[in-house]
Amino acid sequence: MKYFSHTVLFSCLVLLSSCGGENENFDAEGNFEATEVIVSSEASGKILKFDIQEGQVLKTGQITATVDSLQLFLQRNQLIANIGNAQSRRPDIKVQIAAAEEQLSAAKIEQARVERLFKDGIDTQKQLDDINAQVELYQKQLIAQKISLESENRGISDEILALNNQVKQLDDQLQKCNVVSPINGTVLVKYAQAGELASTGKALFKIADLDNMFLRAYITGSQLTKIKIGQSLKVFTDFGTGANREYAGTVAWISGKSEFTPKSVLTRDERENLVYAVKIAVKNDGYLKIGMYGRIKFKE
Repeated sequence: MKYFSHTVLFSCLVLLSSCGGENENFDAEGNFEATEVIVSSEASGKILKFDIQEGQVLKTGQITATVDSLQLFLQRNQLIANIGNAQSRRPDIKVQIAAAEEQLSAAKIEQARVERLFKDGIDTQKQLDDINAQVELYQKQLIAQKISLESENRGISDEILALNNQVKQLDDQLQKCNVVSPINGTVLVKYAQAGELASTGKALFKIADLDNMFLRAYITGSQLTKIKIGQSLKVFTDFGTGANREYAGTVAWISGKSEFTPKSVLTRDERENLVYAVKIAVKNDGYLKIGMYGRIKFKE
């Protein structure tokens, strides 16, 4: 019995020693995460099409769902018709003032004739004054008509501009009826199905970039001087076979302030109460998963 207890004690010491030695080989540890995006609907209506599946890989801009847009389409058609009606009411200034210009031209010809006759002593001063007044009146009438027609044209142009802006708004709303993937990534969770009602802001699915992962780890204050943005590191993962898979990592982010050591985090120096979070960018070869455990080692 005494021999057995000594054997067990020796085995535990060896195990603890080996674990401690293994931890000493790494500078920090943490879990893998990815850039996750929850994609929501920007339109309200019935979901007509939503064929994506969880685990499906999507490309940026790929249409993932379609929301009913019939009412918006009909509103757009009505606006286009209103623009056409406004265009038809636009006056043709040249045609509208043609008669007034012809009248003024005839009056000027008569004015020139009366001036010649007045010089020859045939026509009187009153006849000259009358024709001059008439020419001035026609000129004022022509200017007033031009101003009125131009004002009417500007009003119609403003009306058409407002209608075109409404068309653009509807075009934007119609475009938002097609829900697209914002990033290249893999669908993690699907929150809705075709046939359900979508509303503005309702989450439809969650997508993550699993090709470019991050290992979130924590380092002590003494290690902070050994690491910088852009630095290359070695990242290791344990797949349960006892052998670590090694990846090339790059420091992508270092927290600007310290925090108390999370309970789930182990550090090389357990006496350190404050640690700094860091993110190590790692290219995924397909084996890395969100939440998987990983360790880093500073390159010598």
